[in-house]
Amino acid sequence: MSHHISGPRAVAEPIADITDLYAFPSPERPGHLVLVLNTLPFAAPTARFSDALLYRFRLRKLSTNGAGAAAPFHPTDDEFVIDCMFSTAEDGEEQHCACTLPGGESVTARVGDDQAAGSSRIFAGPRWDPFILDAPAMLKTIATGNLAFTDPGAIYMDGKNVLGLVVEVDCASVLGDVELVGVAAETLTRGKLNVRLESAGRPEVPNMMLGPTQFDQVNRDLEIRDLYNMDDAFHPAHVYEGAYRARLNANLAFWDGLDGKVDWPLDDAGAHPLTELVLADYLVVDVGKPYVEQGSFLEIELAARRGEEHRTCGGRTLNDDVMDRIFTLLIAGGNGPAIRDGVDGASRPGTQTFPYLAAPNPDPPQLAQP
Repeated sequence: MSHHISGPRAVAEPIADITDLYAFPSPERPGHLVLVLNTLPFAAPTARFSDALLYRFRLRKLSTNGAGAAAPFHPTDDEFVIDCMFSTAEDGEEQHCACTLPGGESVTARVGDDQAAGSSRIFAGPRWDPFILDAPAMLKTIATGNLAFTDPGAIYMDGKNVLGLVVEVDCASVLGDVELVGVAAETLTRGKLNVRLESAGRPEVPNMMLGPTQFDQVNRDLEIRDLYNMDDAFHPAHVYEGAYRARLNANLAFWDGLDGKVDWPLDDAGAHPLTELVLADYLVVDVGKPYVEQGSFLEIELAARRGEEHRTCGGRTLNDDVMDRIFTLLIAGGNGPAIRDGVDGASRPGTQTFPYLAAPNPDPPQLAQP
């Protein structure tokens, strides 16, 4: 389910559970970059952020590895960090958010207030979960080894809420002349010792690509997702990289075989051609290009692998049906008709005006079992 419930730690501490990350040029204000971090699946309309957590966006300048490279980009040491913290809020009290930008500027807002002004602006509060996936059908596909998608599909998270954090920054003042950036998000413990609890880049890497254990002949009994979520998205720990690669090689091969043919043959060492791309788990955004509603996700990375110039801003927008693109890439090599899960958009799409996320459901449905 995108990044929802992405391991035992997320189940134990749902307030720190990152459900989705989005990054895209502002459709409302050219020259601005929008970052969206959603947490707490199944949030109540009255839910509040944790005052014990640090909500962090990390942006790294990217350099190219050249045409044909398994991972087309690598992060440089130039990092831009945006840290957001929340005040303590007792029952009925207002809660406030303070975000520190890379240059040291602080931007504040009251939780739930969607009226923000200034060059950089933030929003924090309950929002409709912009979930676009038939999650039960995906799980059935993994369990049976047969594509289980139907048309139409069902949105398991339909009508549920999340806690949405939206930060919009002026690219010139925050990033300078940097145009191509990698974007990841984290939740960490707050205080003198910041322990990373969750990290998120692209959708469905922990649950769909790392979660299944039955295909992994090396670490079949290892629940790897908590290790992965606590790792550095830009520089995964070398001690765990072998386990990540073994799991990805096995699971990506499973997805490739679902249509009865092999589009991504393994090399002589058993490595899948997409493993390094997946392991570079951050959104790639060209902040110098305009907003594109559909089709920008993974466009920059795949164009670079082909040795071509990219055409879009990349990143991930709220209404882009990225799961169909992921399924088509993994199962059919990105060729032929799209492999659809039967869900093409959220029942309440995101907007093109701040804070972009749809208003929360005042009466969200009860949690149902998939």
